[in-house]
Amino acid sequence: MRAFIGRLPRRVVSGMMVATCVAALCAPAQAQVAPPFATLLRQTAEAPRRIESEAEVRRSEGLARQARARPNPTIGILTENVAGSSPYRGVDRAETTLQYSQPLEIGGKRSARIAAGEAGVAASRARDRDAKIRYAYDLARAYAAADVADQRIMLAEGEVEQAQNILRAARVLVDAGKEARLRALQAEAALNAVSADLEGAKADRIAAYARLSALAGVEETFTGLSESLLTVPVAAPAYGPVDPMTSSSFLAAQAEREAAERRLTAEQKRAIPDVTAIVGVRRLDYENATALTAGVSIPLNIFDRNRGNIAASQAEAQAAAARLAMARNDAIAEARAAGAQIAAAQSRVAAAEASQRTAEETYRLARIAYEAGKSPLVELLNARQGLGAARGIVLDAKVASFEARAQLARLQGRTLSGDEIQ
Repeated sequence: MRAFIGRLPRRVVSGMMVATCVAALCAPAQAQVAPPFATLLRQTAEAPRRIESEAEVRRSEGLARQARARPNPTIGILTENVAGSSPYRGVDRAETTLQYSQPLEIGGKRSARIAAGEAGVAASRARDRDAKIRYAYDLARAYAAADVADQRIMLAEGEVEQAQNILRAARVLVDAGKEARLRALQAEAALNAVSADLEGAKADRIAAYARLSALAGVEETFTGLSESLLTVPVAAPAYGPVDPMTSSSFLAAQAEREAAERRLTAEQKRAIPDVTAIVGVRRLDYENATALTAGVSIPLNIFDRNRGNIAASQAEAQAAAARLAMARNDAIAEARAAGAQIAAAQSRVAAAEASQRTAEETYRLARIAYEAGKSPLVELLNARQGLGAARGIVLDAKVASFEARAQLARLQGRTLSGDEIQ
C-alpha cells in the first residue's frame, strides 16, 4: 500500500490526506442516548435548577439559625481624671472603670424573629418541593418533545417515500403516454413540499434534544432516547381525584403567606427600643478603693421608628395573601379540568387511530386505482395528504394525552409512574 501511494503524484497524495482529515473532523461524535426517564430524573440531582432550589433552603436555614442569636455584649475600659490641670496633672487621681454592657431585647422581639426564621425555612422547603415537582414536569415534557421530534421525522420520511413512489409512478405513466407532463410536475412539487417538511422536522429535533440536554444539565447533547413517554400507561392507584388544597403550588403559596406575616410581626417588634444593662467596676487610685457601677440605657425612638420596614412588610404580606388566593383558584380550576382532560385525551387517541386506519386503506385503494389507470393523480395526491394528516393527528392526540397525564401527575406531586416526589 505504501508503495502504491508512493507512485501517486504528490498532488493526489495531498488531496487524499486532506480528505482523510476532513472525514475525521466531520465524523459524528459518539451517540449519547438519554436513559429512561425515571433514571434521568434521579441522575439530575445536580442540575442547575435543582441546585438553586436546594441552595435557597440552606440559605433560609442559615438565616433561621442567625435569628436565634442574642445581641453581643460590650466590654469597655474608661480612665478619667488624668493629664489635666491641677490637681489632675498626673495619674494619682485616676479613676478607671471596667464596664460590661448587655443589650436586652424586650417585647418579644427575639421570639418574633425566631418565628419568622422558622416560617422562612418552612416556606423555602415548600418552594423546594414545588420546584422539584415542576422540574420533573418540565423534564418530562422536554423528554416527550424529543420523542415527538423523532416521530415527526419518521412521519416526514414516510411522506417523502410515498411522494417518491407517486412521482415514479407518474413518470412511468407519462412516458407511456397515459398521463400529461403536468401530472409529473404536480407529483414533483408534492415531493419538494414534503422534503422541506422533513428538513424542518430535523431542525426541530436538534432544538428539542438541545433543550432536553440543557434542562438535564449534561454537557454533551443527547442524540437519542431509551424509551417513549407517549406510551407510558396511566398508574390507576396514583391517578385518582385531585385535592386542590394539597397541590405543591398552593402549599408553597400558603407557606409564603405565613412567612410574610411572621416577618411583619418581627418588623413591628423591632420598633420597641432595646434596654441596655450596664455593670462595671471602678478603681479610685486617689482613695485606693474599688467601687461597683450599674446603669441602664434606653434609646429614644425619635427619628427611626422602623416605619418604612413595617410598611414594606405589610405590602409583602398583602402580596403573599393575593398570591395564595390566585394559587387556590388555579389549583381548583386545574383539579376540575384534570380528570376531564385525561378521559377526553384517551378518547381522542382512539378516534384518531381509527381515522388513520381508514386513511391508510383509502390511500392503498387510491394507489391501486391510479396505477391501473382508473383514477386521476389528484385523487392519489389527496389520499396521500389525508394519510399524512391522519398520522399527524394521531401523534397530536398522543401528545395531548401525555400532556394531560403529566399535568395530573404535577398536581398530585408525583412522577409519571405514580411515585410521590418528596
